[in-house]
Amino acid sequence: MKITVVGTGYVGLVSGTCFAESGNEVTCIDINEEKVKKMKAGQIPIYEPGLETLFKRNIKAGRLKFATDLQEGVNFGEIIFLALPTPEDEDGSADLSYVKDVAARIGEIMEQNPESEYKIIVNKSTVPVGTAEIVTNILKERTGKDFDVVSNPEFLREGFAVDDFMKPERIIIGTESKRAGEKMTELYEPFVRSGNPIIMMDPRSAEITKYAANSFLALKITFMNEIANFAEKVGADVDKIRIGMGSDSRIGKRFLFPGIGYGGSCFPKDVKALYKTGLEHQHEFKLLKSVIEVNDRQKTVLIPKMKAYLGDLKGKKIAIWGLSFKPETDDIREAPALYMIDELLKEGAELTVFDPEAMDNVRQKYGNRLNYATGLYEALNEADALIISTEWNVFRTPDFEEMKKRLNRPVIFDGRNLYKPERMQDLGFDYISIGRKPVKIPRKLWKEF
Repeated sequence: MKITVVGTGYVGLVSGTCFAESGNEVTCIDINEEKVKKMKAGQIPIYEPGLETLFKRNIKAGRLKFATDLQEGVNFGEIIFLALPTPEDEDGSADLSYVKDVAARIGEIMEQNPESEYKIIVNKSTVPVGTAEIVTNILKERTGKDFDVVSNPEFLREGFAVDDFMKPERIIIGTESKRAGEKMTELYEPFVRSGNPIIMMDPRSAEITKYAANSFLALKITFMNEIANFAEKVGADVDKIRIGMGSDSRIGKRFLFPGIGYGGSCFPKDVKALYKTGLEHQHEFKLLKSVIEVNDRQKTVLIPKMKAYLGDLKGKKIAIWGLSFKPETDDIREAPALYMIDELLKEGAELTVFDPEAMDNVRQKYGNRLNYATGLYEALNEADALIISTEWNVFRTPDFEEMKKRLNRPVIFDGRNLYKPERMQDLGFDYISIGRKPVKIPRKLWKEF
């Protein structure tokens, strides 16, 4: 098939590349001329494991192309995917201006082309309920040509997006058009040969399904963080609680790891958007309101503990391992590390940071307000404490003796519970984590370790 993808952000680039990998001809459209120029030259603009190999292979094969001209893309594709930003507006709702503007332009281009044939316009972005109808009405106002609008939400996990796209657990197709449904099924059948379902539903249900899935996972994470905070107060161990809960097949093991909150481009924005959409339809998601409040508080839950341990943070040297909102991505959107950085800078702390992939993005945000280490151990030099905010694998089995040599004080504030408290005590660290008893070594004994 001939596929056009409008927008080469995270979702658009992964989708376009994976469609090309399955044999389709794909043209990706983006208004950023410099970005398009680099992609044509084989330079991938995002970090996502496994994507670069497919990206370069399909460019070389001629199946994956890039352009800035929307007219070229509309005339080319029989299916046109809208993978456009829907950023959070000031009131928490999703900003649909990009979607609306592109839909209007598509309608105009279709109308101006006398040879324009039936098109399927697909909302791939995460959009509020009713967006398919909005796009349909915009197109109808501008063209009399034949088209259908489909809602096809993505369920890609950053760090695992290629596998998620190539081997999806399910495909959601929101349409009431038999013709569009058959065409979309034909497109996706190569990806579900193992028998995972292609689920057909109306567009509104498809739009809500995406928000409901992300909001439920955010709720599960937040509930576990509340349990962790309670466990600390009563002297319980959240790891044991997590294992006990997760062994119940009705609950499951995933998304029960406590920490310093969720971040990224999806969960924070989607939870707020669903809550806001509910208010617009006279329905208050009280549960989601609590999720938002608890998660905002959780992102800086380590700061009071640091103040209790270190005293006044002004002038204190703090190392931070992990800046991306999760491992295997360079995405720092809504990353808990950024919230801690902001608070620590307000307190007058001196920060040295390290992340395997997100350093450039953080440097663009903070400039010379931070010190940027070239390696994880360099970040520790003469630091009064270490914060771990992202669970990169490289942080899981470090050289603890090397860490102790470089730190002024052998203390770790672990926002992701990477290490066992018992082992940290044996190694001679003061260790403060989430939902577990802190390991405190008396200062007079530090030199003996």
